[in-house]
Amino acid sequence: MTISRWGLAYVFKIIRIFLTHSSILIFRLSIMTRVNIRVGGEWFVEMCGDAIRNALQLGQAAISRSNRVSGKFSMRRCADGAPLDLDAPISKVLHNNDFVELVMEGDCWSYPTLPVFAAAQATWKDPTEYIALDGESLTTEDLVRLGKGLLKIKLTKEAEKKVCDSRAVIDLIVKENRVVYGISTGFGKFAQTVVSNDQLKELQDNLVRSHSAGVGAPLTPERTRMLLALRINVLAKGYSGVSMETLQGIVAAFNASCLSWVPEKGTVGACGDLAPLAHLTLGLMGEGLMWSPQSGWADAKAVLLGHGLTPIILKPKEGLALINGTQMISSLGSEALERAQAIARQADIVAALTLESLKGTNKAFDKDLHAAKPQPGQNLVAFRMRSVLPSALHSSEITGGSYDRVQDAYTLRCCPQVHGIANDTIAFVKKILTTELNSATDNPLVFAERGITISGGNFHGEYPAKALDYLAIGVHELACISERRIERLCNPSLSELPAFLVNEGGLNSGFMIAHCTAAALVSENKGLCHPASVDSLSTSAATEDHVSMGGWAARKALRVVEHVEQVLAIELLAACQALEFRLPQKTTPPLEEVRKLVRSVVRPWDKDRVMSPDIEAAHKLLLEEKVWEAVRPYMEKYEQMERQQ
Repeated sequence: MTISRWGLAYVFKIIRIFLTHSSILIFRLSIMTRVNIRVGGEWFVEMCGDAIRNALQLGQAAISRSNRVSGKFSMRRCADGAPLDLDAPISKVLHNNDFVELVMEGDCWSYPTLPVFAAAQATWKDPTEYIALDGESLTTEDLVRLGKGLLKIKLTKEAEKKVCDSRAVIDLIVKENRVVYGISTGFGKFAQTVVSNDQLKELQDNLVRSHSAGVGAPLTPERTRMLLALRINVLAKGYSGVSMETLQGIVAAFNASCLSWVPEKGTVGACGDLAPLAHLTLGLMGEGLMWSPQSGWADAKAVLLGHGLTPIILKPKEGLALINGTQMISSLGSEALERAQAIARQADIVAALTLESLKGTNKAFDKDLHAAKPQPGQNLVAFRMRSVLPSALHSSEITGGSYDRVQDAYTLRCCPQVHGIANDTIAFVKKILTTELNSATDNPLVFAERGITISGGNFHGEYPAKALDYLAIGVHELACISERRIERLCNPSLSELPAFLVNEGGLNSGFMIAHCTAAALVSENKGLCHPASVDSLSTSAATEDHVSMGGWAARKALRVVEHVEQVLAIELLAACQALEFRLPQKTTPPLEEVRKLVRSVVRPWDKDRVMSPDIEAAHKLLLEEKVWEAVRPYMEKYEQMERQQ
């Protein structure tokens, strides 16, 4: 069969018309805005284009689909709670795949927009860098970076193989109808109750739903990301028996920053952090609430679908595998540890600044003196202080090498001994937490090479709980000694400086109440330093008759560290203010850099003003480790000098 020249031309014309119309259609689809909109508890997807040009038309279309009676309504973006102008064009107020809530007159908004979540949404940047998790090598530093949203996750090939091998064992157990705890039985006191094969999915679903019993404010996006990332790392070890399908779904949710509502309270830290991890899993199942930078708080299923994801469907053992473990304790503990490490090394610089402003001596930091007591932390602190104080490398116009006192008070002279143990405590806790981050902590564990599961107690949180109690006690001392140094700066009988570091005392109160704030925080820390892990209450009908209380240990360790940061922020301000009274004399170059840094965000205190913003500005400098970065080049030069001597 042949086609004539005219017939061939006709075919080409038809193809050209088809391609033209197709390209127009593709172009039109590409410029349409996809909006997820909630009306009366239901979510709808609306494609906004020619027919839907503004927010009013979007709302009317959604109401029509919801079968509700049309009437007055209001709309807001879920991400930040911002109300939408109904007359505003879609292109002006919404982005592609935004989430919107609509309420009819007389209804209430569904979800609160908490300030911390609104701030997280406003500053969100989708990361492009990946970290490969294998369940063996995660560090506390990388976990904190994951929490901050600086990294996405991928699994190593070795981890994927281990996960698949482990899952094969579970599938065989189910196929052979074997009775194994957590797979074909109930949990805890119900471990002797056998569940039939046709109820195994319901068993896992019920476990997650019933254990989602936490209370309190939700974890912040950063802390929820840390919790989710750490759970992924533990599952990647290949001892939990989850399927690759489920694990990949969890990784995809993390990479899209789809984060479940996880209340901060409710774990006793044995059988792991059951309640928080259950809430974490519940959202991944498409139930309860979930947050993302695009959606704000919304129904979990809608958030997942809006990001092109599907809720995970739990297979035998997977519910238990996802909620058993010490990840809440360990993730919050990792943040506390990293912040403690940052403030501990900056505390040495702040103390040196105070010493200089009080015209103290540097003799107490002599290298040979501390070598005679070779505690690692003590010698490290002494080196840091030597490296920024007057020396052969750094001169000071304030002290000028003269010193008329026999010796300084303990709060100045004994900084290496007091700060030192805080540093050694941090090193000790870091070792324990790093091991915990890369441990299989659920139950039962699957040993693929032996083809068996073994029930044990790796979920018990005693290790991180005890370590974090110790961390709180050790790091608190940095604030305790700092508050005493603030007293010396503010008290004219001890400092030979104007009372409360201000001129025209009486008319001005200066640092009087800033010191009171420091004293209040130190006193509060004394209560928080009472160990959580010395307590235990029997739970689960006495099958879980010793628990770690590690969740509270982690949360209060974080609170203690925050208070330490704030007290040292006050000392930093006070020491810099004291230096104002030494002008035009200057301190050493590294300490001058610190003074200039502080003055870049807080002006000198010439007369009374609101103090809280200044304290917050100094606190931010410490949180961002700006004080440490300012002196680090000088420390490196000093270290070279000491090596050459």
